[in-house]
Amino acid sequence: MQSPRVSRFFEQIDQAEFAVCRAINHRLRIRPVTTFFQVVSRLGDGWLWYALILSLPLLYPDQGLAIALLMTGAGLSCTLAYKYLKRTLVRERPFISFPVIQCGTPPLDRYSFPSGHTLHAVCFNSVLALTLPTLALVILPFTLAVAASRVVLGLHYPSDVAAGAVIGGVMGMVWVAFAAGPMLTVFATG
Repeated sequence: MQSPRVSRFFEQIDQAEFAVCRAINHRLRIRPVTTFFQVVSRLGDGWLWYALILSLPLLYPDQGLAIALLMTGAGLSCTLAYKYLKRTLVRERPFISFPVIQCGTPPLDRYSFPSGHTLHAVCFNSVLALTLPTLALVILPFTLAVAASRVVLGLHYPSDVAAGAVIGGVMGMVWVAFAAGPMLTVFATG
């Protein structure tokens, strides 16, 4: 349950970010932009990540399984973290707080802080950057598009996306720092 102090803080931030959200969300009036970001958002629901995780053992026989398991563990911890934060901080989405902002695609849940899509995308990209840097560079444009899609589609404020990126990046680095060595060693020798 959100405290009154947190509620006032988010109300102030929401007002400060409203103009930026409205300006970015205005791009939804351009049909190809809407379609592009809807597709990116849908793939960011997990579909691209699931496909990538499942293909890593095939693409990288020596270390792919360990990295896939690392990404799976990191992804599960991201899900727990963002669900806890959303339930605790209770920040309404921009299109709910400001009806002039259009919702470009149905949200997966009610609250906006932090952006779970961005959190996962940056976490996975961080894991890849530290284990398979070339693949991380290939995936980076998608990661950035996922983050942008959240504001363009009226689902998140820029601060939701920034917070999701920071949390996801830290979680990805922590998972690699503490789990990559043992996992890569076990699977390389097994």
